[in-house]
Amino acid sequence: MLYIISGASRSGKTLIAKEVATQKRIPYLSLDWIMMGFTNGIPEFGIHDKLFPDEIARRLWSFLNAMMESMIHVETDCVIEGEALLPELIMELAKEHPDKLRICFLGYTHMDIGIKLKAIRKFSIKKNDWLADKSDEYIIDHIEKMIAHSKQIEISCKEQGISYFDTSERFLDTLEDATKYIIGTSEK
Repeated sequence: MLYIISGASRSGKTLIAKEVATQKRIPYLSLDWIMMGFTNGIPEFGIHDKLFPDEIARRLWSFLNAMMESMIHVETDCVIEGEALLPELIMELAKEHPDKLRICFLGYTHMDIGIKLKAIRKFSIKKNDWLADKSDEYIIDHIEKMIAHSKQIEISCKEQGISYFDTSERFLDTLEDATKYIIGTSEK
C-alpha cells in the first residue's frame, strides 16, 4: 500500500507522514528530497525549489508516476509525502490501482496570516527549517501563495473525489483526523 499525503507547504503533511510511517512500521519518502536532488544534482532538467508547487508537480509527474508504478508492482509499502503532486495527476494512478493507494491532501484556505506567521516562527526555532532565516515579509508572501494553492487543491480534490483536510483551524485535531483517514481507521 502507498500512503500518499500531499498539499500545501506548512499544512502538516510531514507530521502525518511520520506518524503513519511509525504506526505502520514502513518507510517514509519526502518528495522534497527528490525535488532537491533534481535542484542540486541535475539542474539541467529544470526542476527546482523556486518553482510553484503546481509546476514542480507537472514536471516531476512522469518520474513519480513511474516510481510509484514500480513500487506498486513489487508490493512495497511506503508513505510518500510532499507538495509535488496534484489531485488530477495522482487520480490517474488511483484509478489504475484503487486498492493500492490511500490518498489525502492538506491545505489551509481560511488561514489568518498573522497566526500562521507566528506558528511558522515558533516551529522554525525548534527545527533546522528552511524558513528560519527568512524575513517576515518573505514568509507572509509564502503563506499567501499557499492559501491560494490550498484553494486550488481543495477544488481539484472535490472534482477528483479525493479527501481534502483543511488545517486552517483545529490544526492538531485535523491532523489526527487525516491520519486516521489515511491509515484507514476512519472515513471522511
